Amino acid sequence: MLYVIRCIDKEDHLEVRMANRPTHVEYLKSFGERLFVAGPTLDDAGEMNGSVVILECEDKAGAEAFAANDPYAKAGLFSDVTISPWKKVLP
Repeated sequence: MLYVIRCIDKEDHLEVRMANRPTHVEYLKSFGERLFVAGPTLDDAGEMNGSVVILECEDKAGAEAFAANDPYAKAGLFSDVTISPWKKVLP
């Protein structure tokens, strides 16, 4: 099943995001074809302020484990993380 993992950065934590970005990207790549899509969300000025990841996991516990082990999460970047099952319909 696919899960949407939506993460909101803490205010004034762009430096934490940038310092951990290479490790975060390598972590994402390690999931291979299970990673459906991933990328940062942006504020109105175009600055990164969160993340959206859609990942195939066996269950919600797997998605929660993914989120907890993300280098961004381990660095304390996020103020909020939500995880929801998702069904692709289009295209």
